[in-house]
This record gives sequence, C-alpha cells and structure tokens, in this order.
Amino acid sequence: MTAILQPLDLTHNWAGYFSLAVMVIAYIAAMFEESTHLRKSKPMLLAAGLIWFVIVLVYQEQGDDALAVAAFKSNLQTYIELLLFIMVSMTYLNAMEDMRIFDALKVWLVSKNLSYRQLFWLTGFLVFFMSSVVNGLTAGLLMGAVAVAVGKDSPRFVSLACINIIVATNAGGSFSPLGGISTLFVWQHGRLGFTDFFQLFIPCLVNFLVPALAMHFALPKDKPDIAIRTVQLSRGAKRIIFLFGVTIGLAVIYDMKLHLPAAAGMMAGLSILQFFYFYLQKTTPPDSQKPADNALFLGGGDVALADLANKLDIFDKIGRLEWDTLLFFYGAMMGIAGLGFIGYLEAISQVLFGQLSPTLANILIGLSSAFVDNGTLMFAVLTMNPDIPQGQWLLLTLTLGVGGSLLAIGSAPGIGLLGQAKGQYTFSSHLKWCPVIILGYFASIGVHFLVNAKSF
Repeated sequence: MTAILQPLDLTHNWAGYFSLAVMVIAYIAAMFEESTHLRKSKPMLLAAGLIWFVIVLVYQEQGDDALAVAAFKSNLQTYIELLLFIMVSMTYLNAMEDMRIFDALKVWLVSKNLSYRQLFWLTGFLVFFMSSVVNGLTAGLLMGAVAVAVGKDSPRFVSLACINIIVATNAGGSFSPLGGISTLFVWQHGRLGFTDFFQLFIPCLVNFLVPALAMHFALPKDKPDIAIRTVQLSRGAKRIIFLFGVTIGLAVIYDMKLHLPAAAGMMAGLSILQFFYFYLQKTTPPDSQKPADNALFLGGGDVALADLANKLDIFDKIGRLEWDTLLFFYGAMMGIAGLGFIGYLEAISQVLFGQLSPTLANILIGLSSAFVDNGTLMFAVLTMNPDIPQGQWLLLTLTLGVGGSLLAIGSAPGIGLLGQAKGQYTFSSHLKWCPVIILGYFASIGVHFLVNAKSF
C-alpha cells in the first residue's frame, strides 16, 4: 500500500464532477424550501454524505484513505465547535424567552408613547447593538414584533421599520464575533482575534445610518395610538441575563487566555445555567407558577405559564433550537469542505484572489451574499485560505455581514420579517430602497479603508 501524502487533484475526475453536481442540486433544493416545503437540511445532509462517500472511495481505490479520513475528521471538529457554541447561546436565549424578558422589552417599547420616527430610530439602534450578542433572527423578529404592534394603523411605517431593522441587524452582527455564523467562523479559524472585530464598529454604524437617514423623511410624523400593557418577569430573569454575560466572558477567556476553543467556555457557562435552574427548582414555591392577576401580555389575554418542572428543564430549551438550520450548516460545511479537498475551491481562489485584487474579490463575495447564505460563503473562503492581510479579512467580514441586507431574502432576519409583517413588508417594498442600501454598503467599505488603513 502506497501512502498518499498530498490531496489528489480530483477536479477532472468523475468523483469531482459528481460531487459538484450534487452540491449544486442540493443548494438549489435548499433555496426553494418555501415553495417545495422540503426542509433545507435534508438535501444538504444527503449531499455531504454522498460527496465524502465518493471521495473516500476514490482514495481507497488509490490504495490509502488516511488523508481523506483525516480531512473529514478535521472539518467535523470545526462544525462541532460551532454547533456547541450556538447551542449554548440559543439555549440561554430560549431561557430568557421563557422568563418573558423579550416580552417585557416589547411592552416597554410600545408603552413609551413615542412618535413613529422616534420608534424607527429606537428600534434600529436597539437591534443594532443587540444583534452583536444575540442571534440576528431572534433580534430581528423581536424588534419586528414591536414595529408590527405599534404600526398596525400605518403599513408605511411597518414597511420602513422592517427594512431598517434588517439593515441594522446585519450591520450590528458584523462588528462582533458573536454576531452571526460568518463572524464566528472567522474567529473560530483564528483569522481575527476577539477584539479585532470591533474595528468594524464605525463602518457598520455607517452602513446602518446611511439608508436609515434616507428613509427617515418618508416616515409618518404622527404618533401611534397604543394601549399600555404590563408584563411580569419570572423569578430569576435578571440573573439569567447576568449569567449569559458571564458565559460570553468565559468563552472569550478560554479562547484568548487558555487557547482552548471558545465552545469550551460556552459549555462551562451552560453548566452554570443548569445549576441555577436546579437552585430555582428547589427554592421556588409551587404557587408562584401562576401569573399575577394584573399581568397582561402583548397580544392580549392572560397567558398561563408552563409547569415549573418543564419551565426549568434545560433540555427543553436545547430541544427548541433551530435544528433544521444547524443541520443545514453541517451539510453545507462538510459539502464545501469536500469540494475544497477535491480541489475546486483552490481553483476558484486563484481566480478571485489571484487574477482579481483582494478588495474587488471581497466586494463581489459580499454582494453575492444577497443570494447565498453568508455563513456558507465565509466557510468557502476560509477553506480557500487566501493569503490576505488582516484588513482584507475585516473587509470580507464586513461585506459578507451587510451584503445580505440588499434583498429581503438575503438574510435570516429578512426572511423572518417577510412572514411576520406579511402584506406590509414585502420583497418589492424592500427592493424600492435597495439603491440607498447599496449606497450604505459602499459607504461602509470606504469608511473601513479610511479608519482601518493600518490593517492593510
């Protein structure tokens, strides 16, 4: 048996053509999820399985599959680290939702008797900062619920507020390693340190402000008529917010000081949440499960809380994760990794970062994120491993993060709000403001070159 020391070039082999076709078909099937009602994870999981099956088969025919198996395991480890990080983060968010923290925030916002223009800016700035630590879809839907609630008599406000929320969410998630899948990838692969991302704060702020200023003048000037409601937080709600902050801190310490995966710190934080739930279970009187008589919730009516045992069950929170999306990313990551191992990504990299300038390549990749998931694109570039300076990695992070704002279907918050504000916020209403969003896109790139010139 002859050991294979370097990956084989399979770009012109039957296995390469087969793998490429399978990945394209799977991605097309995922894109048409809403019309076919076929969950996007299904074709991607099948594609990843088939791609690595034929890769290992070809290597076995050549006499040694050790290199291919090692490559698969290396990419699997990358996915597992990402999965554990997201799992803990979303578990905390589900815990906060059960404690009615997000309901309380919604009620607080709609009860401030603000004008439409004030609410437009308040929701925009809140979601901009919130999305730097909270999942973009969660943050976007939270503020979208506020916009729909206060703008029930003004479809124009709802439409503009939703566009603003999407742009702000994507921009806010781009200056933090915790802001989304693509930034997590860059941090996890060590291309940028935890604090390096904050250099993108001003460019991201510009990306949000440029279209917001343009839309400001199209907003109604009057105030919405909203009935004031209250909501009662569950016992332990504020302490869970604090513990989430502690968990994020542990992730940073494990990464920067101990040089362990950030996911290890997140898992330590998950254990803290489990012990806190145990404490609440042992110290909460049974009669406190019932909501207060004067507690009113957004949407009307009294809402009975779940029984204490289920409410404080950590595995209930884990079970409610968006598993379809997480499994989709497994298929996308492993499928792209397979194409990279075959040799296709190296060929694409030579065109993008060899024949084109890195700046033009990163701008084009960012624009393509309006059509293709930015996490998938970022992993593809990381697999290409181009030799570019830190400033270009920051530029790629910026363009991929904010490029999804160009179209309503370009990001998870956009797709979520299309359903949440159905009939008021539409694909065409977003497209109408695409020119000013593009202006913000290029303005943020210009500001990045200006304020982060030393990184190039």
